Amino acid sequence: RASMPRPRRCRRICREPEYVQFIPDGIASEDTVTLLLDEFEAIRLVDHLCMTHEQCAALMDVSRTTVTEIYERARRKVADCLVNGKRLYIAGGEYRLCNGSAQCPRHVNGQTLIPVEKGERFMRIAVTYENGNVFQHFGHTTHFALYDCEDGQIVSSVVVPTLGSGHGALAGFLKNSRVDVLICGGIGGGAQQALKEAGIQLYGGVQGECQAAVEAFVAGKLNYDPDARCDHHDHGEHTCGEHTCGEHTCGGHDRGGSCHH
Repeated sequence: RASMPRPRRCRRICREPEYVQFIPDGIASEDTVTLLLDEFEAIRLVDHLCMTHEQCAALMDVSRTTVTEIYERARRKVADCLVNGKRLYIAGGEYRLCNGSAQCPRHVNGQTLIPVEKGERFMRIAVTYENGNVFQHFGHTTHFALYDCEDGQIVSSVVVPTLGSGHGALAGFLKNSRVDVLICGGIGGGAQQALKEAGIQLYGGVQGECQAAVEAFVAGKLNYDPDARCDHHDHGEHTCGEHTCGEHTCGGHDRGGSCHH
């Protein structure tokens, strides 16, 4: 008796794209290339959020081999459009929307944790997190505590998994989470550069409870070390408290008790 083929597993995607087509400007081909939504998701996670194929596979709920196949197929389609001037249309595919997976950094229990839009007087602060305290090694951070602050007050907070390690992936995660400020312990030079390129202000060399650190920051009283380093996993060399935000303007933002841009 012939065996039944195993049913194809729907890929899980975080959300549908906001833009569904791209049209070349100039002399364009009349051909259209359709990028399936699971292919779009692989491009978004790997190229835009700097995730590994293994991290991407966990979010999409498929194997790493499947992610590689999806990703390579998507890249060929995008290249075809760029080189040959074809219209790119994003639609279709076998997928299901994320329904609040605990692995998804945007959702828990179906609720969006990382809002996309922010007001003018709004700031998002990330803190390296471990058991309620500031984690002392940025590159090995497994969780961030995200605090939303408006008019000098913390209005919401949540702890989210990073789904990876390494300064490039973590900086990309923070950038795409719309983070303005990072509070952490030790941090290496490469990570500092990645955060600078992402437009994220850094306050390193901080110890203690995450909530207390953020409260001190918005009050302009955070003790931090602008020269904090974590190059050799030696946290004993960090000095905290040499500077406070209340003593001077940090990164172009006046910390006189206000938390706005």
